[in-house]
Parts: sequence; structure tokens; C-alpha cells
Amino acid sequence: MLYIQFLFLLLILYLGSRYGGIGLGVVSGIGLVVEVFVFQMPPTSPPITVMLIIMAVVTCASILEAAGGLKYMLQLAEKLLRSNPRMVSLLGPLVTYIMTFMLGTGHAVYSVMPIIADVALKNDIRPERPMAAASVASQLGITASPISAAVVYYLSQLTNVSSELTLLSILGVTVPATLAGVIAMSLYSMRRGVELADDPEYQRRMKDPTWRKRIEETTSTTLDEALPASARQAVILFAMALISIVIIAMVPEIRTIGDSPKAIKMSVIIQMMMLAFGGLILLVTKTKASRVPDGVVFKSGMVAAIAIFGIAWMSDTYFKFALPSFKAGIIDMVQNYPWSFALAMFTVSVVVNSQAATCRMMLPVAMGMGLSPALVIGIMPSCYGYFFIPNYPSDIATCTFDVTGTTKIGKYYFNHSFMVPGLIGVIIACAVGYPLAQVLI
Repeated sequence: MLYIQFLFLLLILYLGSRYGGIGLGVVSGIGLVVEVFVFQMPPTSPPITVMLIIMAVVTCASILEAAGGLKYMLQLAEKLLRSNPRMVSLLGPLVTYIMTFMLGTGHAVYSVMPIIADVALKNDIRPERPMAAASVASQLGITASPISAAVVYYLSQLTNVSSELTLLSILGVTVPATLAGVIAMSLYSMRRGVELADDPEYQRRMKDPTWRKRIEETTSTTLDEALPASARQAVILFAMALISIVIIAMVPEIRTIGDSPKAIKMSVIIQMMMLAFGGLILLVTKTKASRVPDGVVFKSGMVAAIAIFGIAWMSDTYFKFALPSFKAGIIDMVQNYPWSFALAMFTVSVVVNSQAATCRMMLPVAMGMGLSPALVIGIMPSCYGYFFIPNYPSDIATCTFDVTGTTKIGKYYFNHSFMVPGLIGVIIACAVGYPLAQVLI
């Protein structure tokens, strides 16, 4: 019966993934109701902590965007790319990785991708090379960001296992691991595919007058846009928020209030700091609050929160119910082949399209089986597997931004532009992260 129920869980996730975003969240709600009232599974608690973290981070990042801070960061990135155009296949992915590291979300990639495409095209570089890697890098950076929902959820749960684990314990592993993955796939991408002069799709488009005009006249830049002084102030304040969070994580005494023996959890600290600095950015830059919900970051972030609401609640209810029956077999497999849990994380991510939701589903399973914190932190990058099926919004948008047609979904669906960079990035990140975690944790 448990296998039938698991197939039902996968069916619901598949149906929800066809609608994406909010659809995935509410369709999962149907699955939750069936689990509780038909399969008689006791419902677990909804993922309130993860949702609050996402809301706090997205709110602060959205205020940064409304104040012009995101555009200011974009101009800095564009200056870097245009000053080193021949290195765009390496610098482009690093730019999107750093933006995700700072913002805690990969959705900022939409604004920088047209610039990466323009720099590549203007220098006769196959746009697929930097663009596909940049899209993957923007998601790989999530497990390296101190304010991403995935990292903060890991922190909130693992500190219950060992009080010695801190935010820096996780980032000390995930930052070098994912950075190694980004560099490895970028180096691969620098020579992937044929040159534009030999690409049949590009040549076909150049023979079409409409496409030729579109390709030749495509120019995307933010450098001619004058930004107010408040844009730079917003970035400085947002950077101060990140620095404050890291300092508080490094010095637990700051989190001890009065005579209380227990320090405030970092998940709570991050929510507080994001809300507070969001308020500071709003006041200092005199940004209109009515502009905040109109940005890309706010819309995509809140959609992600609703998706996680349904996915995590439904999945957690099943795994808590089924774990006692599966525990012995899974523990034996993972103890003999530690990488197998990374494969399980990767597979779940392919289905649910969210790293935070994957962590919310799989970390309790790992903890219930008694897996070591070093193992689950070392293989944490494996929670990014949704590049495998090319239906994620940033990947689809990247294909659209490439007017040359080199970044594409393949004829056979799985032979798409993001497959090899994604596999290289995740495998190298786990290969670096696992032994590094054994040493540091």
C-alpha cells in the first residue's frame, strides 16, 4: 500500500508541475486531502518557517529592486562583462552565481541574461556557451546563499542535532563546493558547440529577413540608464544586512537575550534582519511601498512560497507516515553507498522544481534515518536537479533571450542546452562538498 501511495504522490507532483508555481502548490493540496481522509495519514505541520523565511527575504530583495538597487547591481555586472567580453563564458555564470548568493533567489537572472546574450553575440561567441551555464549557475548558487530558504531550513534543523553547527559550518562547505561546480561547467562551456559561422540554426535564421533584422538590431544594455543615488544606498544597506547576519551567526552571544540560556535561532534572526533592513532601505531611499509588489523578485518569490506550502506539507505527511516501514532498507543502502541519498535528493528535485521544497521533504527523512550532518551538508547541492527536465522558468526564458537559437530544448527533449552544464555543476559540487564536509564538520 505504501508503494501505491508513493506513486500517488508522484502523480500529484507531476500534475502540479504541468501548471507550475501556484498550480503546483494548490494541486499538492488535493494530494494532502486524499492522504489524510482517504489514506488515513495524520497530517504534519505546514512548513511555516520556510514560508516566513522566503517572505522576509523576498520582501527585502523586492524593496531593493524597487529602490533601483537591482538595476545598480546589474550595471556593475554589465561593466564587468563588457570590459572582458572574451571571458563572458566564465564571467557570465559567476555573475549570476554572485547575484543569487546575495539575493537568495535565482530569479534575478532574467535581468542579466539579455546582457550576457548581447555581449556574446557582439563578439561572435556562441551565446549558448555563457547563457546555459549562467542559468544553471543562478540555481546552483542557492545552496551557497546565507539567506536562501534551503540553507536556512538546513540550519534550523541541523542545529537541533548539534548545537556546534552554525551557518558558517554549512556555507564553509557549500560555497567552495558550488563555486567549484560553476567554474568546472564554465570551463567546459567555453568550447562547447560549433562556432556561430558553422551553426546551421543560426545560419538559417540569418537567411530569414525577419530573424536577420532582429539579430542584427538586438542591443541590450543598462549602462545608458541614469540611476538615482538611492540605488547605490539600497545596495549598501542590503550588503550590510548580509554582513550583519554572518556576524550574528559567528558570535552566538549576540543572539542570547537577557538571562535566557538559549540563543535565538538563526532562522528567526534572518527573518528579523531581512524585515528590518527592508524597512531601512524603504525609509532611507524614500521608495514608494506601492512599487514593491510590481517587481520580478516579489512575484516569483511569493509564487515559490505558495508552491512550497503545498508541496512540502503533502510530501512531509507521506514521508513521516511511511518512514518507519522504509527506514531499515534505506539506512542499509545509504550506509553502503552514501552517494545514493544524493541521487534520491536529485530525483525529488527533478519532480518538485524547488530546492527549498526538496530540502524540506528530504532532510527530515535523512535525520530520521540518523544520517550524519556531514553527509547531508556535503551532498546538499544535489537538491538542484530540475535542470534535468527543461521546464523551469529561468531555463525557458534563457532559450527565449537567445535570438541566435543556439540555446535550445533539443529535438529529443532531454538533449537540451542545460543538461551537461547542470550535471557537471552538481556532480563536481557534491564531489567537492562531501569530502570537505568530512574534514570541516
